[in-house]
Amino acid sequence: MSNNKTWTNWAGTAECHPRSFIYPSSEEEIQALVKNAVKEGRGIRIAGNGHSFTKLVETSDLLLSLDKWSGLREVDGSIVEVRSGTNIKVLGEELFKAGLAQENLGDIDVQSIAGAVSTGTHGTGVELGNLATQVTEITFVNGSGELINCSEEKDRDVFKAAQISLGALGIITRMKLRCVPKYKLELKNIKGDFNDCLKNVDKHNKENRNFEFYYFPYTDVVQMKFSNLTDATPKDGGIGSYLNDIILENGAFKVLSEFSRMVPSQSRNVSKLAGKFVGESQRCNWSHRVFATARLVRFTEMEYNIPAESFQECIREIRKKIDDTQYDLHFPIENRFVKGDDIWLSPAYGRDSAYIAIHMYKGMPYEKYFTDMENIFKKYNGRPHWGKMHFQKAGDLAKRYPKWNDFHRIRKAMDPKGVFMNDYLKSIFGE
Repeated sequence: MSNNKTWTNWAGTAECHPRSFIYPSSEEEIQALVKNAVKEGRGIRIAGNGHSFTKLVETSDLLLSLDKWSGLREVDGSIVEVRSGTNIKVLGEELFKAGLAQENLGDIDVQSIAGAVSTGTHGTGVELGNLATQVTEITFVNGSGELINCSEEKDRDVFKAAQISLGALGIITRMKLRCVPKYKLELKNIKGDFNDCLKNVDKHNKENRNFEFYYFPYTDVVQMKFSNLTDATPKDGGIGSYLNDIILENGAFKVLSEFSRMVPSQSRNVSKLAGKFVGESQRCNWSHRVFATARLVRFTEMEYNIPAESFQECIREIRKKIDDTQYDLHFPIENRFVKGDDIWLSPAYGRDSAYIAIHMYKGMPYEKYFTDMENIFKKYNGRPHWGKMHFQKAGDLAKRYPKWNDFHRIRKAMDPKGVFMNDYLKSIFGE
């Protein structure tokens, strides 16, 4: 246990000074902590690795880290049981040793597996769901200190609420994941034209396992990323790939971003310059080593899920709004595609989806840009990514999630004293 410690997230958009920072190393210890918190009228929040942009973790009471509760517990064919504090990058290597892999991942691998699942983290691929769809069983400590085990077959309603729960039902201690045999991917980065890319979005999604693209504001430039299965020998692209990924994409962009922060009026020219230098590259490796991208430039992010059929109209409206308003903006806009699911608080609930992510460099004002974009997203029945910035409250959110009331029925049953609630959760849940 550590006291008087300041917790800050990666982006610097959330900070708190918990009464105690606790590192349990067993389920029994976690249960005892919850029971004691209930007895003393304390609140608990769970900190992963700080890659949520919201105030989801903030608390002035007890902050719990699961860093000491990590690692694979069991491998049974293609089903693995993993402790909730396990880092995704570490998990990838452990699965690899067992001849397995996750069927899909996002582009950041530093989160804990429970944190990524609980906030609806996703990758891209129209035949692939978000990370929570890979979960087959969840074990968590509820607000009474009880150890709850649920799955599709056992307490299904609890399971559907727990798959993406924002840490509001309890503290996840273990989960089982459906994995696949380890596989290699060939990744191609290709420079393209915005209108041509949109014309061929359906084709790109149909013909590639994983497709996404970045649009550079105030230009016609996109960077398209295609990943497909391959039997080729792993090859990281050598020094050329290193120069492009680390020095150019991160190092040079960091310098340009600092310039934009100091001289905001030049941001549009910076975006145009960045678009000119978009390169093309190719590499091949095992899947978990391909999905992740280095993130050395810090930013604030908003990401919304919209119905797949609304994507083209929405992204064109976004582009027009940016061109008309002339924001001080240089960060590209990320576009990904995900298969629909039946998870109650999943942004992809009941619909095949497109995700559009907007960013602002850390230290630059983002409120007007994000507010204007959110208004567009809402027109298309947008649902926010739970780990990214948004300004919606309970009234709006309840209209967008058909199972909203069912989730809260389960949440109240699992945490009747509100041990896991903080001010942020109260604001979005309306309590």
